[in-house]
Amino acid sequence: MSTLDDMIALARAAQARAYAPYSKFRVGACVRTESGELYAGCNVENAAYPQGQCAEASAIGAMVHGGETSIVEVVVIGDGDGLCTPCGGCRQRLNEFATGDTPVHVCGPEGLRKTIPLGELIPYAFGPKNLDTP
Repeated sequence: MSTLDDMIALARAAQARAYAPYSKFRVGACVRTESGELYAGCNVENAAYPQGQCAEASAIGAMVHGGETSIVEVVVIGDGDGLCTPCGGCRQRLNEFATGDTPVHVCGPEGLRKTIPLGELIPYAFGPKNLDTP
């Protein structure tokens, strides 16, 4: 099995554990780090809607807890006919730890639907380099 297949399997397993009693829209994500480690996460909703957490944020939190800070590949999986791309906030979160060239693999129940570089999802992103001072 390839790394992408492993990532999709982990994202799918995370999706199955999502806590989505309100929207019923379960999302799973997996990030691969520079070291090759894989970290997965799922969405976690809350009755106070803005307090929920996206799958990508959960995976990033697990990655940081694991002592890593560099994402080289991302998988996001959701149901439905449309592409389940990261929301704006998650695009910004991914940008904190990845580059514009980082592939974001968007998947559905059948598997990979499209691969999009992060830079196309969040063009002209504000990130850590914007805070560098001369």
